Amino acid sequence: MRDIGEVVLIYYDNQPAVYGRIERIEPDIKKDWYQITLLLLTIPAHPVTWILREAYIDGEPFTMGGVPMRLEEVKRVLPEGAPPPAEERDKKRYQGKPGRVIPFKKP
Repeated sequence: MRDIGEVVLIYYDNQPAVYGRIERIEPDIKKDWYQITLLLLTIPAHPVTWILREAYIDGEPFTMGGVPMRLEEVKRVLPEGAPPPAEERDKKRYQGKPGRVIPFKKP
């Protein structure tokens, strides 16, 4: 499932319409449905909350008021020569190295 802070492209009537940033994902009262709050990246920015299934959040097409809709992941593109994001550096740095446990001793 998508994560908070990710940017998605929102398709409206099978046409790319607007970008949105995921602000919050919370379980809905209905089983297997979620309340997803998106900040639509328009001028001015506009928050919306939709109730969607996990599959819809992950990109499966759905309808709203009979209009086809879809969320599509926007891949992050870094400029050439830019350092990788912190989480990528940490994965590479600690890959294959076991952690060391330091015991806490009371004086």
